[in-house]
Amino acid sequence: MNINRTFGTTVAAACMLSLTACSTARMGKGPVVSGTVGENVVQATAKVEAIDYDTREVTLRGSDGEKFSFVAGEAVKNLAQVDVGDTVAATYYESVAFEVHKPGEVTPGVSIAEGTGTAELGSKPGALDAQSITVTSTIVAIDRDTPTVTLEAPDGERRTIKVRHPEHLKNVKAGDQVEITFTRALAIAVEELP
Repeated sequence: MNINRTFGTTVAAACMLSLTACSTARMGKGPVVSGTVGENVVQATAKVEAIDYDTREVTLRGSDGEKFSFVAGEAVKNLAQVDVGDTVAATYYESVAFEVHKPGEVTPGVSIAEGTGTAELGSKPGALDAQSITVTSTIVAIDRDTPTVTLEAPDGERRTIKVRHPEHLKNVKAGDQVEITFTRALAIAVEELP
């Protein structure tokens, strides 16, 4: 897999994993209500200051001016393609999303979707690691005054959570099922000197 060095690729991979995880159990008409609880993107860059190809020690200088060194493990296939002055760019993405379904449209449980990739041999090093975890629980109680919902996990554990947007409860009833999906993705790439 050739790593595309854009944030869009990271988000696309995360979204693909999120959709895959949600669709594994889907049998019905689709969600009654859905949304994103939170989403976060962190980007960082550092310049390559020094490389010892024999010991595989790499020294980077962060955008804040701080230097730090590490030993690139054997998983870094293309270390010989890295030059002093190259930029190492990292993007981390995470989100929490939900979908509420009518009873019987989804199956309670936990599903995990994962994906990884590395740069092609001979190109600048790069890697993508993404994971999406979906937990499908049953709504056993709704308190519209508080507003909270009580969820029963597949293992029988119950947890009451505060609802951020009470208007979402309008068409939701006890017995409905909610899929909560946590997605995270990390893309790291070495970019050539300009």
